[in-house]
Parts: sequence; structure tokens; C-alpha cells
Amino acid sequence: MFGRICSTLLVVMSLAACASPSSIHTVDYVDLERFMGDWYVIANIPTFVEKGAHNAVESYSMNADGTINTRFTFRQDGFDGELKEYNPQGFVRRQSGNAVWGMQFIWPFKAEYRVVHLKDDYSQTIIGRSKRDYVWIMARTPTIEESELQVMKSFLEEQGYDTSQIRKVPQHW
Repeated sequence: MFGRICSTLLVVMSLAACASPSSIHTVDYVDLERFMGDWYVIANIPTFVEKGAHNAVESYSMNADGTINTRFTFRQDGFDGELKEYNPQGFVRRQSGNAVWGMQFIWPFKAEYRVVHLKDDYSQTIIGRSKRDYVWIMARTPTIEESELQVMKSFLEEQGYDTSQIRKVPQHW
């Protein structure tokens, strides 16, 4: 009997350890035409590619087939550093209110991209992931008020992010 209980507990604990984090909530709807254009990366939990990024800008444009053309540029390790550019393709997930995308850097893999916050005037947004491993706080301008950034970080903490990992992206234009 004791062995059976231990086995059952072991299975339950193993399954709990393998469980993926709950999906992070998104905004209800994204007007894709309004969302297109340039977004300055204000702060993020950077991917390995983005470490040392300065003047990071994500630019979106719609393709005729409904996919999103993306141009991500930044200067590496300084404002006069080497210009880097990446061009992933965005695929809007149907029935998501345009708030969930797959971002494809290398075929056939698509990274999760979730619009978890969007100001009504489309001036600021937060892109998150269910794993809460990366996040991007972006704005239509290269800077935002520190108080606004703190509100966004508080929001992310409520969503389960470790906000101590968020780094400001240097912007100087």
C-alpha cells in the first residue's frame, strides 16, 4: 500500500513538473492596419540575438496574403556599433482577435508572439510569451516616461514575469 501511494505521488509530481505554464492572456483585438509601422523597443527580456542591442526598432507591414513582414534592426554593443537586421515573417493565428502570432525566423519553426497589452491609441504595446521567458515593451517613440515603464513592469509581474530580468534598451536618435 505504501509503495502504491509513493508511486502515485511520484507520477503526480512528475506530471506537475512537466506542465507548461498557463497561456498568458492577450488583448481582445488588434487592428492590424493600426499596428503596422515602427515600434521602438523600450525594454525587454532579451533573446541571445538582442543582447547588447542599441536603437532597436521593430517594423511591421502587411503582405497581400495576410502575413506580416517584419524588419528588426539595431546597433550591436553601442550607438555606432554594427547594424544588425533580421526579417522574420509573422503569421496571425485565426480566431485570436489578431493578438496571437507565430513569428518565423527559420522555416518551419514559429515562435509564440502574443500582444498582451496595447494602449487604446496604439502608442505602446507589450509582446509576451506563455513561457514568460522573453518580453518586449515597445512604443511609437524612442522613449516613454519612467512612470509608464513602471506601470508596464507591474502589469508584467502580475502576469507571472520575473521583472528583474527586464532590461532597458538604449535609444538615442
